[in-house]
Amino acid sequence: HVQLVESGGGSVQTGGSLRLSCAISGQTFSRYCMAWFRQAPGKEREGVAAIDKSGATTYAGSLQGRFTISKDNAESTLYLQMNNLSPEDTAMYHCAADRFNLQLSRYYTNWGRGTQVTVS
Repeated sequence: HVQLVESGGGSVQTGGSLRLSCAISGQTFSRYCMAWFRQAPGKEREGVAAIDKSGATTYAGSLQGRFTISKDNAESTLYLQMNNLSPEDTAMYHCAADRFNLQLSRYYTNWGRGTQVTVS
């Protein structure tokens, strides 16, 4: 059983930065492809960024350049560095993990509960 726990969310002003973390436990971190998704109130969940077992990354087109996904296999932790934030980035951010390389597909089998990001 895989457990994912996000942290690092909070309130920030427009133009600010945040770094989200997602700790995975219960399985070998390096065996999983991982991703960040976000969901704003009244909107569908959307993929933000994904990273596969080799470290190759995929980004939602509109976010590339401001967001950076990375991972530390030794620490079993996934990160999302978010820069130049705007109110449109306000959402609950979730990390997800799967054995298959799903990139930004929503069919990940393991999900965290999320961490709230609010930009004003």
